[in-house]
Amino acid sequence: MSQSLLNTPAQPDVVALGALPYGPQGPPRVLGRHGPEHGPVLVCVAGLHGNEPMGVVGLARALSRLSSLEETLHGRVVGLVGNRQALLEDLRFIDHDLNRAWFADRIEALREARAPLSDEDHELVELVEEVEPLLEGSGPIYLLDLHTTSGPGPAFTVVEDTLANRQFGLNFPVPMVLGFEEEVGGTMSNYLCDRGVIGIGFEAGQHREPVSAERADAAFWIALEASGILSAGCDEVAMARRRLETDTAELPPIVEVRYRHAISNSDRFTMNPGHRTFQPVRRGHRLARDRSGEVTSPTDGLLLMPLYQKQGDDGFFVVRRVRRGWLKLSAAMRRYRLERFLNWLPGVRRHPERAGAFIVNRRIARFLTLEVFHLLGFRRIGPVGRYVVLTRRTHDDGA
Repeated sequence: MSQSLLNTPAQPDVVALGALPYGPQGPPRVLGRHGPEHGPVLVCVAGLHGNEPMGVVGLARALSRLSSLEETLHGRVVGLVGNRQALLEDLRFIDHDLNRAWFADRIEALREARAPLSDEDHELVELVEEVEPLLEGSGPIYLLDLHTTSGPGPAFTVVEDTLANRQFGLNFPVPMVLGFEEEVGGTMSNYLCDRGVIGIGFEAGQHREPVSAERADAAFWIALEASGILSAGCDEVAMARRRLETDTAELPPIVEVRYRHAISNSDRFTMNPGHRTFQPVRRGHRLARDRSGEVTSPTDGLLLMPLYQKQGDDGFFVVRRVRRGWLKLSAAMRRYRLERFLNWLPGVRRHPERAGAFIVNRRIARFLTLEVFHLLGFRRIGPVGRYVVLTRRTHDDGA
């Protein structure tokens, strides 16, 4: 079966404008469906934020070339568009951020609601109805969530830290960011990974740069091979790897989030000009201004996603390098189920109401205690305070 609603590559002037041949309702929800219904499934989503059209351009471009390989596919590929109305209006969102609204109880309530839904809630329900049937298949399901950033910088992946997601993410020759989900909740990736989907977010570059569409296109082909839908050795995949390696050869392969600078409209936050993703920063480095004055980096590291747009509540992130040896140690610790001994650590006790969760008293537990939890695949639930709740994903290998 093959269906592609945008079946011609975008023209250079179209890409430069970040536009697509939309109808009055915006781009179609389904950009294309390819491959047999048995085997693995790759769901590609672009444009969850409406001011990020280059992911849609790149995905449409890649899907248009996939028809010639239809007979060689070992599974199904579905290309979806996220926030159609916001894309039409060139806004990150209209009522609220579509990629901060993916909570299971909220989705259930929206699907049962009788009253008219807001723009983003309507988009959310339609996306869930497209994805939900795919989750019922017998083969593995993979997610490629395509994004771009308001500030300049190279491509990178954002990975929910399960062993399967790591393995998938390491196929992409770009930096892999861990720990993002502890700082930002309600993402589509977080929701689907909690359902057992193997997936990554792929940040392709700056919103309006034509190269961002090229990188999104490249990520699509690598995901096809990594998911097992496309056999190894395809020329498209080889070209895709070379394309991404060009920009990231000197960057650390793995980093983790150490700090998020959260903002609100009342902060009057303004990023200083000239910053870019993976720029080294030192503690005290002046990065922005808000109503209280200068905003500086609280730690040494690398800058991630400096905010150069009006909408959004993430001013910037600071990340630090992670050695590959830590990932190997982490995988071994998870497979041997060493979380059985976590309550032996000072300041740590099992959660009385949540199975598999722990409460950490940060006044007693040393900093290394949280590091051990991260190695074992636990994530923080809620804000950082005296007490921190950490839980492990159900679908992590060995859990």
